[in-house]
Amino acid sequence: MKKLVNIVIVVALIAAVAVTRSVKQRRQVQTGNTPPATTQAPVMVAPEAAPTGDINPAPTESVKTLPRLVDLGANKCIPCKMMAPILEDLKTTYAGKLDVEFIDVWQDAEAGGKYGIRVIPTQIFFDAAGKELFRHEGFFAKEDILKTWKQYGVNLEN
Repeated sequence: MKKLVNIVIVVALIAAVAVTRSVKQRRQVQTGNTPPATTQAPVMVAPEAAPTGDINPAPTESVKTLPRLVDLGANKCIPCKMMAPILEDLKTTYAGKLDVEFIDVWQDAEAGGKYGIRVIPTQIFFDAAGKELFRHEGFFAKEDILKTWKQYGVNLEN
Protein backbone atom coordinates (compact mmCIF):
# COMPACT_ATOMS: atom_id res chain seq x y z
CA MET A 1 0.00 0.00 0.00
CA LYS A 2 2.84 2.39 0.87
CA LYS A 3 4.45 1.72 -2.53
CA LEU A 4 1.18 2.62 -4.27
CA VAL A 5 0.94 5.87 -2.29
CA ASN A 6 4.52 6.76 -3.28
CA ILE A 7 3.75 6.09 -6.94
CA VAL A 8 0.62 8.25 -6.78
CA ILE A 9 2.61 11.08 -5.19
CA VAL A 10 5.31 10.92 -7.88
CA VAL A 11 2.71 10.89 -10.67
CA ALA A 12 0.89 13.83 -9.07
CA LEU A 13 4.14 15.82 -8.84
CA ILE A 14 4.99 15.13 -12.47
CA ALA A 15 1.49 16.17 -13.54
CA ALA A 16 1.71 19.37 -11.47
CA VAL A 17 5.02 20.32 -13.08
CA ALA A 18 3.64 19.62 -16.58
CA VAL A 19 0.51 21.69 -15.94
CA THR A 20 2.55 24.56 -14.48
CA ARG A 21 4.88 24.62 -17.49
CA SER A 22 1.93 24.43 -19.90
CA VAL A 23 0.14 27.34 -18.22
CA LYS A 24 3.33 29.41 -18.17
CA GLN A 25 4.04 28.77 -21.84
CA ARG A 26 0.40 29.42 -22.79
CA ARG A 27 0.60 32.82 -21.04
CA GLN A 28 3.82 33.58 -22.88
CA VAL A 29 2.20 32.73 -26.23
CA GLN A 30 -0.88 34.84 -25.43
CA THR A 31 1.20 37.86 -24.38
CA GLY A 32 3.74 37.47 -27.16
CA ASN A 33 6.59 36.99 -24.67
CA THR A 34 7.57 33.58 -25.95
CA PRO A 35 11.32 33.02 -25.67
CA PRO A 36 13.09 31.78 -28.79
CA ALA A 37 13.17 28.01 -29.17
CA THR A 38 16.95 28.01 -28.79
CA THR A 39 16.67 29.15 -25.16
CA GLN A 40 14.73 26.03 -24.21
CA ALA A 41 17.66 23.63 -24.27
CA PRO A 42 17.06 20.23 -22.68
CA VAL A 43 18.49 19.99 -19.19
CA MET A 44 17.21 16.62 -18.06
CA VAL A 45 17.97 14.41 -21.05
CA ALA A 46 19.64 11.16 -20.10
CA PRO A 47 23.04 10.67 -21.77
CA GLU A 48 21.68 7.92 -24.00
CA ALA A 49 18.88 10.26 -25.09
CA ALA A 50 21.06 13.27 -25.93
CA PRO A 51 20.59 14.65 -29.43
CA THR A 52 22.82 12.82 -31.86
CA GLY A 53 22.73 14.82 -35.05
CA ASP A 54 20.11 16.33 -37.30
CA ILE A 55 16.87 16.57 -35.35
CA ASN A 56 15.02 17.50 -38.48
CA PRO A 57 15.45 14.67 -40.95
CA ALA A 58 15.02 15.81 -44.54
CA PRO A 59 11.33 15.85 -45.42
CA THR A 60 10.12 14.08 -48.53
CA GLU A 61 9.92 16.08 -51.75
CA SER A 62 6.15 16.59 -51.43
CA VAL A 63 6.50 18.07 -47.94
CA LYS A 64 9.54 20.34 -48.35
CA THR A 65 7.54 23.52 -48.81
CA LEU A 66 5.18 22.97 -45.86
CA PRO A 67 5.64 24.08 -42.28
CA ARG A 68 5.72 21.05 -40.00
CA LEU A 69 4.39 20.24 -36.54
CA VAL A 70 6.00 17.22 -34.90
CA ASP A 71 4.31 15.88 -31.77
CA LEU A 72 6.39 13.44 -29.73
CA GLY A 73 4.37 11.44 -27.25
CA ALA A 74 2.99 7.99 -26.62
CA ASN A 75 -0.30 6.31 -27.41
CA LYS A 76 -0.84 5.43 -23.74
CA CYS A 77 0.07 8.81 -22.20
CA ILE A 78 -3.06 10.69 -21.05
CA PRO A 79 -2.07 14.20 -22.25
CA CYS A 80 -0.88 12.57 -25.49
CA LYS A 81 -4.28 10.92 -25.92
CA MET A 82 -5.85 14.35 -25.42
CA MET A 83 -3.61 15.71 -28.20
CA ALA A 84 -4.54 12.97 -30.71
CA PRO A 85 -7.88 14.44 -31.91
CA ILE A 86 -6.32 17.90 -32.15
CA LEU A 87 -3.49 16.56 -34.31
CA GLU A 88 -5.94 14.66 -36.52
CA ASP A 89 -8.08 17.77 -36.91
CA LEU A 90 -5.04 19.87 -37.84
CA LYS A 91 -3.90 17.18 -40.27
CA THR A 92 -7.24 17.14 -42.14
CA THR A 93 -8.21 20.82 -41.83
CA TYR A 94 -4.83 22.11 -43.00
CA ALA A 95 -3.92 19.36 -45.47
CA GLY A 96 -1.64 20.83 -48.13
CA LYS A 97 -0.74 23.76 -45.84
CA LEU A 98 0.76 22.00 -42.83
CA ASP A 99 2.48 18.68 -42.28
CA VAL A 100 1.51 17.13 -38.93
CA GLU A 101 3.49 14.16 -37.62
CA PHE A 102 3.08 12.11 -34.44
CA ILE A 103 5.97 10.02 -33.14
CA ASP A 104 5.39 7.50 -30.35
CA VAL A 105 8.62 7.67 -28.35
CA TRP A 106 7.70 4.57 -26.37
CA GLN A 107 7.74 2.62 -29.65
CA ASP A 108 10.60 4.63 -31.17
CA ALA A 109 12.83 5.51 -28.21
CA GLU A 110 15.59 6.79 -30.50
CA ALA A 111 13.35 9.64 -31.67
CA GLY A 112 13.22 11.10 -28.16
CA GLY A 113 16.98 11.46 -28.15
CA LYS A 114 17.12 12.66 -31.73
CA TYR A 115 14.70 15.50 -30.97
CA GLY A 116 16.12 16.16 -27.49
CA ILE A 117 12.81 15.90 -25.67
CA ARG A 118 12.44 15.94 -21.88
CA VAL A 119 8.70 15.52 -21.41
CA ILE A 120 5.86 14.02 -23.41
CA PRO A 121 3.99 15.27 -25.22
CA THR A 122 6.35 17.76 -26.85
CA GLN A 123 5.33 19.70 -29.93
CA ILE A 124 8.04 21.10 -32.20
CA PHE A 125 7.19 23.71 -34.83
CA PHE A 126 9.37 23.81 -37.97
CA ASP A 127 9.17 26.38 -40.75
CA ALA A 128 8.96 25.34 -44.41
CA ALA A 129 12.77 25.35 -44.64
CA GLY A 130 13.04 22.89 -41.72
CA LYS A 131 14.25 25.39 -39.10
CA GLU A 132 12.88 24.87 -35.58
CA LEU A 133 10.76 27.86 -34.59
CA PHE A 134 9.33 26.84 -31.24
CA ARG A 135 8.79 23.89 -28.94
CA HIS A 136 6.18 23.28 -26.29
CA GLU A 137 6.02 20.61 -23.59
CA GLY A 138 2.71 19.22 -22.36
CA PHE A 139 -0.83 19.45 -23.68
CA PHE A 140 -1.27 22.24 -26.23
CA ALA A 141 -4.77 23.35 -27.27
CA LYS A 142 -5.60 23.79 -30.96
CA GLU A 143 -6.23 27.52 -30.52
CA ASP A 144 -2.78 27.94 -28.95
CA ILE A 145 -1.15 25.94 -31.73
CA LEU A 146 -2.77 28.17 -34.35
CA LYS A 147 -1.75 31.32 -32.41
CA THR A 148 1.82 30.05 -32.29
CA TRP A 149 1.91 29.48 -36.06
CA LYS A 150 0.50 32.95 -36.61
CA GLN A 151 3.04 34.46 -34.19
CA TYR A 152 5.82 32.99 -36.34
CA GLY A 153 4.29 34.34 -39.54
CA VAL A 154 2.61 31.14 -40.76
CA ASN A 155 -0.97 31.95 -41.75
CA LEU A 156 -2.85 28.70 -42.23
CA GLU A 157 -6.21 30.36 -42.91
CA ASN A 158 -5.44 31.37 -46.52
